[in-house]
Amino acid sequence: MIRENFTNGRKTKQTDITADLVVVGGGMSGVCCAITAAREGTKVVLIQDRPVLGGNASSEVRLWILGATSHMGNNNRWAREGGVIDEILVENLYRNKEGNPLILDTILLEKVVSETNITLLLNTAVYEIEKKGDREISAIIAYCSQNSTSYHINGKLFCDASGDGIVGFLSGAAFRMGAESAEEFGEKFVPEQSYGELLGHTLYFYSKVADEPVKYTPPEFALKDIQQIPRYKVLCQKEFGCRLWWIEYGGRKDTVHDTEEIKWELWKVVYGIWDYIKNSGEFEDTEKLTLEWVGTIPGKRESRRFEGLYMLRQQDIVEQRYFEDAVAFGGWAIDLHPADGIYSSEPGCNQWHTKGIYSIPLRAFISKDIQNLFFAGRIISASHVAFGSSRVMATCAHGAQAVGMAAAFALEENCLPADLLEPGRIKTLQNRLNVRGQSIPGIPYQKDNNLVPMAEIVPSSTCEIEEFPFDGPWMHLKQGTAQMLPMQKGVKYRFSFSIKASEATQLTCDLRCANKPENYTPDLIIESQEIELVEGEQVIEIAFNQGLPAGQYGFITFLANDKIWIKSSEHRMTGVVSVFNKVNRAVSNFGKQSPPDHIGVETFEFWTPERRPGGHNIAMTIAPALKPYHVDFLKNGFTRPSRCSNAWVADPKDPSPRVELRWPEQVEIKKLTLFFDTDFDHPMESSLMGHPESVIPFCVRNISLKNCNEQEIFRVSGNYQTIREIVFVEPVKTAGLKIDLAHPADNIPAGLFGVICE
Repeated sequence: MIRENFTNGRKTKQTDITADLVVVGGGMSGVCCAITAAREGTKVVLIQDRPVLGGNASSEVRLWILGATSHMGNNNRWAREGGVIDEILVENLYRNKEGNPLILDTILLEKVVSETNITLLLNTAVYEIEKKGDREISAIIAYCSQNSTSYHINGKLFCDASGDGIVGFLSGAAFRMGAESAEEFGEKFVPEQSYGELLGHTLYFYSKVADEPVKYTPPEFALKDIQQIPRYKVLCQKEFGCRLWWIEYGGRKDTVHDTEEIKWELWKVVYGIWDYIKNSGEFEDTEKLTLEWVGTIPGKRESRRFEGLYMLRQQDIVEQRYFEDAVAFGGWAIDLHPADGIYSSEPGCNQWHTKGIYSIPLRAFISKDIQNLFFAGRIISASHVAFGSSRVMATCAHGAQAVGMAAAFALEENCLPADLLEPGRIKTLQNRLNVRGQSIPGIPYQKDNNLVPMAEIVPSSTCEIEEFPFDGPWMHLKQGTAQMLPMQKGVKYRFSFSIKASEATQLTCDLRCANKPENYTPDLIIESQEIELVEGEQVIEIAFNQGLPAGQYGFITFLANDKIWIKSSEHRMTGVVSVFNKVNRAVSNFGKQSPPDHIGVETFEFWTPERRPGGHNIAMTIAPALKPYHVDFLKNGFTRPSRCSNAWVADPKDPSPRVELRWPEQVEIKKLTLFFDTDFDHPMESSLMGHPESVIPFCVRNISLKNCNEQEIFRVSGNYQTIREIVFVEPVKTAGLKIDLAHPADNIPAGLFGVICE
């Protein structure tokens, strides 16, 4: 029994913690930052003011995680963010392809608590900081309402990934809210004040069909007049969750301090919408529909943005500018919303895409005012316009894991974050990130202790593409259809295709490529040919008289003609994909982007893939045969397709695919890292949508490692992750390492992007 007599007052329990890195905010950014730093040996405290991790991706909000892949609705091929965020999304796909946000909660918690270097504090809110002088934070003070405990957390470095920037705000760091003027950065897409300067919050709801009829009586505070919502006519009883992202409000409020008021207005709207769906009589089959879940905290889009050593701007995104200190990338559209949100007569968003992904510099993550403070997530140093792209979760998480690695490296070097910009250090940081799968655009990994460059690499076979077998369904040319192929500079290729025409007609076939070889927007027509077709099935041959101006992806492009079908193939290969000039309204893709001349955004066509089980390659023969795969790619430092496949792929007929590493003398191997193909084109949306498979078809599942004497030293069964790191209990001493890889499927040959031996 505990009994205490009356006193003049008491204090809550006090707990002191000391860490190397203190991360405030347990959304996707904070999670990826903390995990990355912890795996580098850094002692991390991760503070989250909610009961679960994930922020807007968690079961409390239920927004899908997206980034540069943009629902496969843009021209950013193989652009899913790598590293820890990729690991999480692949794991979520494997366990949770249906997209249940509750399962994602458990995956995130498991990932964090399995790291012994992370101390996790849930339900804990930061309310005060301590400083050492004007420019340095020394401690964070936070309170947990669940255990009535105050925490005093000392740290060497701090990362504010809190969404509203509580640490940056309390520290006095410079921040902004709202839109910059066009004059400040020369941005042309700066919104007019009538449109608004802030994006609002959103609350989602889920519905389901019950076994019996369900009645609904709305609360008194529910919206009574549905016509206050200009877009009420597009409401549908079958839509729920984050497909209703446009139920947005608060862009004319203080999106920090007015959040509770904004939440009540959104509750009013949501319950009013459900009343309209259930009780208006305008919808069929609603008798058994019931409201299963409504969010209790709003998903925030925008509040404070902090000033770093560099501020990302519109031109950086549209022009895809190069940064010496690039550590991450983005690729979501510049996506701004009307400030009046759901009460606006404007479209719910105004998305303008770019022709490819863009880099984000380390300087955008480092405070210009507080010398030991990083920013991560949506509060990084970006203009309001650039923020329209950089704010989405996968992009935020990708940058945050760069912060985690940067913090670990700064601690190792005993230097401040800004000191990492020194050329030698930034190169080391970029390498460390890329070894972990970051895939910074245009920058390969170069690992000093990697034994692979010293080895002779001998494959059992290498795939050459002279045919995609004619064994797939017919594809209707109701829309432009193209096959992307990695081609050599100047080679004049010949192709044959199987065509079916409903009547005599003309087929237009273009050879296209991107003006920028690293892009996948086919904005340069190399050659165009017209082919006369007769009614019925026929084989056509197309010989191009010109080749590509550089080694890059070419597009064999067939323009739309609804009288024509083209034969497809069931065979799939790493780094090869078909694309279509189709519409994806979810991301403002209407086949072609045609912006006004004055907003600084480019005009171009969209050529985007279909999701599996669709998305077949076009059946064809190719002469000379494509040679897109080579074992030398295993040591070039790139671990996804870029201007070429960057992969070794075995011959599909090879019964025992193998890569053998041979050294002139015996070496000692402590660790082996293998980089596999988990289809970086697939967005892997974390919730709601669902996916056709739990394991990406290209991914090698079964691996066997043997020494030069054919003795098996390690075996992996059922792999599904992008990066497989194998740490040997005892170092392996051998002059040869044989990596046996089973084909993932009969119609998909085994492939590998990279190998690191340490």
